[in-house]
Amino acid sequence: MNMLDDEDDQSFHATRDGYSHLSDVEWDAVERMGSTMGIHAVSVMLEALNRDAQHATIAKLIQNELDAEREKVALLHQQGCQKAELLREQGAQQFELLRQQQAAAGGSMHSRRPETLKIDISKARRIDDGDMQAAFAQSNLAGRAKTWALVLKLHDPYAFGSLEVFKWRLRQTFEPPGAEFRARTELLKLKQGKRDVHAYAQHIRHLTSCISSNPVDEHTLVSVFMQGLADGPVKTYLF
Repeated sequence: MNMLDDEDDQSFHATRDGYSHLSDVEWDAVERMGSTMGIHAVSVMLEALNRDAQHATIAKLIQNELDAEREKVALLHQQGCQKAELLREQGAQQFELLRQQQAAAGGSMHSRRPETLKIDISKARRIDDGDMQAAFAQSNLAGRAKTWALVLKLHDPYAFGSLEVFKWRLRQTFEPPGAEFRARTELLKLKQGKRDVHAYAQHIRHLTSCISSNPVDEHTLVSVFMQGLADGPVKTYLF
């Protein structure tokens, strides 16, 4: 039964056949009116109008619906731009923080490939959702890495289900062979030297983040940290 067929109203029955002069788009709009205004009210309105007035009334309804949808899209776009700007600002702050940490650890911002360097920003921002982490990390890519990610997502929308999957795919594609091996070797031989304890610990964290396929366990990290400590009050206190 058509939604405008009202069995309780014997005076009027609005059917699609009775309004064959209306297009399918117009009739869909009539049915939407019936769901909001009520079937009887729409039936009475249509009966009171001639064909030209029916077309005009329905066209106005459709235009109002389009305007409402445009307002929703505009609002979503505005909110999206504001969120993107906030993410850019926070990303720049985290990038500067990472640069300072790298400098304090005695490393260089250029000692790691830019494709993997910016991935740490999304993790540092502590975004909880895995998809959002991966999306934010992807938004920070540039050049060949950005093109690679876009093509991959085009063929498989679920290619990056989490930040860890994204990092793994990125490293498999762009990092030179043996990068993790070199990071692991450097970590196991690391010494505090003339750095303070904080910078030494940051360097350990940096090297640990470079090792993803077979992460170093906590016990090994503690042993590396303890063995690499320079002689002094801290080492004396811990031992």
